[in-house]
Amino acid sequence: MKSTVDKLEGLSRKINVEIPADKVQQAFDKVYKAIQKKANIKGFRQGKAPITTIKSMYGEQVKSDVVNDLVNEAYSSALEQNSLEPVGYPKISFQGIEEGKGFNFSAEFEVRPAVEVKKFEGLAVMKEKLEIPEDRIGSILENIRTGQAETVTVFEDRALHDGDVAVIDFVGTVGGQPLPNGSAQGHELEIGAKQFIEGFEEGLVGMKIGESRTLNLKFPEGYHEASLSGAPVTFEAKLTGIKKKVLPELNDELAKKVGEFQTLEDLKTRIRQDMTEGETKRITEDMKNRVVRALVEANPVDAPRSLVAQQKETLIQDFKGRMQQQGLNDNEFAEYTKKWDKDFEDSATFMVKSTFLLDNLADKLDLRAKPAEVDAKIEEYGKQSGIDMARLREFYASQERRSRLVFQVTEEKVVNYLIGKAKVTEVDKDKLPKEAGQ
Repeated sequence: MKSTVDKLEGLSRKINVEIPADKVQQAFDKVYKAIQKKANIKGFRQGKAPITTIKSMYGEQVKSDVVNDLVNEAYSSALEQNSLEPVGYPKISFQGIEEGKGFNFSAEFEVRPAVEVKKFEGLAVMKEKLEIPEDRIGSILENIRTGQAETVTVFEDRALHDGDVAVIDFVGTVGGQPLPNGSAQGHELEIGAKQFIEGFEEGLVGMKIGESRTLNLKFPEGYHEASLSGAPVTFEAKLTGIKKKVLPELNDELAKKVGEFQTLEDLKTRIRQDMTEGETKRITEDMKNRVVRALVEANPVDAPRSLVAQQKETLIQDFKGRMQQQGLNDNEFAEYTKKWDKDFEDSATFMVKSTFLLDNLADKLDLRAKPAEVDAKIEEYGKQSGIDMARLREFYASQERRSRLVFQVTEEKVVNYLIGKAKVTEVDKDKLPKEAGQ
C-alpha cells in the first residue's frame, strides 16, 4: 500500500491511497468465502454453493463490503504512516472497485491544530466588584410583602382602578356564538396583571359595582387556539364587587411569618447572605469566561472548521430547545438564527479553540482529573441535587458520561490555575467590558 498527503487549505489534508491488485483480490476472496459459509441457496447445502453462484447473486453487496474493509484498514494505516491525527470523519472518494485490479481512494479530513501555549500566567483580566445594593434588598422585601398580601373587600363607593381585584360576571361570544370556556360568574381578576386578552382589563377600569359594559375586542394574532387567532370577540361584563390587596407591615411579625426568623434584621441578613452567595457564583463564572477568553486571545490557534460546525449546531439546537419552551415558533427561530448567525459562529469558534488550549495546558501543568477528584464531583452533585448517590454513580458508570465529567473537572482545574496566576483588576459592574455573547 502506498499513500501520499496533500496539504489543503488551513487544517485540511487529503490522503491518497493506492492498494495493489493482490490485496484487493484477497479482500474479495475473504468476503466471498464468508458469504458462502452462511448462504442458504436453493439446490445447495449450506456452505456448499459454488463461488460463481455467490458472485452472481451477491456481487454488488460484496463490492460494497470490500470497499469498507479496504478503506477502514488502509485509512488507519495511512494515518499512522504519515503521523496524522484527524478530527471528525473523513470524506472518502473513489471511482470504483474490480476484482484483480488495484484500488485507489482518497480521504479528506482536518487535523488537530498544532497547539503551543506560550502565555498563560499573568493574564490581565477584569473582575466585577461584588456589591449588594440596599435597594435590591428592599425590592426583595417588597416582593415578600406582596406575596403575603391579603385581599379584602372594598366597601367604599368608588370606581374600579388599576391594581384592584375586580369581581365580575362575564359572557364571551364570537360571531354571535358562545365562546368556549369564555363565561364565568364571580370571577376575581387583578387589574393590570394581564391575565386576559389585551383590552379586557383596561375596559373594566372606571366601572362601579353593579355597572355592566360591552367590550368589543380582538384575539391576538398567533393565539394558542388557532381558530381564534385574530378573531373579533365580544364580552358582556358586570362588576359585582371590588377587592384590594393590603400589604402587611414590614416588621418583625412579617419576618416570623415567612420563615424561621425572630426579627426583620434576621430576614435582611439572610437575604443579604443569599444574594452574596448568588452574586459570588455569577461573578466567578463570569471571571472564568474572561480568563479563558484572555487565554485564547494570547495564544492564537486554528479551529478545525468541522468541529466549529458541530459545536455551532449544538449551540443552535440547545438554544432552539430553550426558545420553544418560551413559545418561539419555527419561523421566529429561523429568523433569529439567521440574524445572529455570526454570534453562533464566533461562540462555537471560541469554544473549540479554548478546548484545545485547556487540553494542552492540562498535560503541560499535570492537571488531568484524578479518579478521586471525579468521585468528589459526583458527591458534590449528589448534595446539590438531592439525587440518590447510587443512581448518580450508576449514571456516571457510562464511559461516555464519565469521560465528559473527567474533562469537565480537568477544565475546572486548569481554569482555576489560570485565575490564580492572573493579574486581576476589580471594577464596578458598569465599567466591566462586555464579553462576546453578552
